[in-house]
Amino acid sequence: MQSTYSYPEFDYTQSYEQLSGKIIRHPVVVIGAGPIGLTAALDCANRGLKVVVLDDNNTVSIGSRAVCYAKRALEIWNRLGCAKPMVAKGINWHNGKVFLRETLAYEFDLLPEEDHQMPAMINLQQYYLEEYMVDRCSDLDEVDLRWKHKVIHLEQHDDHSVLTIETPDGQFKLEADWIIACDGANSSIRKMVGATFIGQKFQDRFLIADVVMKADYPAERWYWFDPPFHPGQSVLLHKQSDNVWRIDFQLGRDADPEVEKRPENIIPRLKAMLGDEREFELEWASIYQFACRRIDKLRHGNVLFAGDSAHQVSPFGARGANTGVQDIDNLVWKLKLVLDGHAGNSLLDSYHEERSFAADDNLRVSTSSTDFITPKSNGSRHFRDAILELAKHAPFARPFVNSGRLSTPTPYIKSSLNTEDEDDFAGLMSPGTNCADAPILTNGEEDWFLNQVGSQFTLLVFGRHEGVETANYDNVPIKIIRVGTDIIDKKGVLTHRYDGKAGAIYLIRPDQHIAARWRSFEIQKITNSLGIALGSK
Repeated sequence: MQSTYSYPEFDYTQSYEQLSGKIIRHPVVVIGAGPIGLTAALDCANRGLKVVVLDDNNTVSIGSRAVCYAKRALEIWNRLGCAKPMVAKGINWHNGKVFLRETLAYEFDLLPEEDHQMPAMINLQQYYLEEYMVDRCSDLDEVDLRWKHKVIHLEQHDDHSVLTIETPDGQFKLEADWIIACDGANSSIRKMVGATFIGQKFQDRFLIADVVMKADYPAERWYWFDPPFHPGQSVLLHKQSDNVWRIDFQLGRDADPEVEKRPENIIPRLKAMLGDEREFELEWASIYQFACRRIDKLRHGNVLFAGDSAHQVSPFGARGANTGVQDIDNLVWKLKLVLDGHAGNSLLDSYHEERSFAADDNLRVSTSSTDFITPKSNGSRHFRDAILELAKHAPFARPFVNSGRLSTPTPYIKSSLNTEDEDDFAGLMSPGTNCADAPILTNGEEDWFLNQVGSQFTLLVFGRHEGVETANYDNVPIKIIRVGTDIIDKKGVLTHRYDGKAGAIYLIRPDQHIAARWRSFEIQKITNSLGIALGSK
């Protein structure tokens, strides 16, 4: 198989605990250095928290694995200082097409409006993503990345945990105030704390093939139902960097994974699709089944689960890694406030409240997609095919076409951290929703709104208000952004998206979600909403 990527090997070094024989207590320990664990490390560092990251390997993920990263994840990584190389290397796309056999049945646009800093989606092999994040971690003194450090035992106490670590030089122990478990779908930490992981496992098998070829296909997501080159099944095509193309073949329930993953059986499938005249090389292949399931509690004492260790969805819709990144975005600001003494441990209970709500939403959508892609009865198949036929000509049928609903953030519409609206607002920026970006000017320079919001509580103020001058409420620092003075809404996009009539005020959480909004300024209302957002009311 051809390879377009050289896998790095990161140095294993003995930890201070091994060399000194001392047991050290760390404020935060992250287990797993995949995309979610590395995001956790970067977010901790961004908020001034020292963090130890433990991984039992010493390289990045083998094979392209996750490849689609959505706008919200890119906005989070941009805040953490690592999105720029991802976007530069990745394939930017926002259009998708769905075919029934050889006929176009439906197409969509993930970002029909302009004025967003980040693209709707990029396709980028996971090994590049992790490499860029490891590079970013290496620039930060707060991050201690430890390779070939495998957790083999966890002992929980009331205010900390003790971890037993296995390395090439033997075992040692360390302590952690808080643990963020990002060790994947087969999480050993989940088993160590006795968590349950319940849901539905799907029987259909799929083949992933990464193919190196030069092709003039557009940078779009193409999905076929019952194509002539793979009759009775479905196929997905995505373009990645380095002329690598991801092709997914549905194989059915009875496929033998050992037989199907042999190159001599993969190549004929590819030739049937691409044609005998197309030159290509097979770079990587894998057979997979998937499940839709979730952990019982995202918080078990001082162990907090994120990413695939907390929930699994089907790969259709790119909801795995993107959802895990949003887990971290929700978690780490709360952990920082707890460690700094600005909030009680009960704030971390809202992590389960909000992210289990999001996980259940993703599981529902993912299960629905899977049922459409892999009908379980002849009746379901006839219904699906009828929808696809109708979608060619009838707009009412198109919303029912489901080749995988692409990842979008789940608003925390029922969160206990929200302050309900008491005034009328238009638009989407209601409490619990992540902030929309917009182009602005600051100090005469072009910039983006989310760059100014940053990583702390923020008051967004439209118009002049007497008394909005202090930057501290209940000893929790708040940044104030005044539209018209601190930033200029040069195109009116910010005002439109936030229904920012003169007098409007938004309280924005450190994860750039709306906590509350009002049409006029009252210090007591802001203070009260801040207490609610801190989980203290």
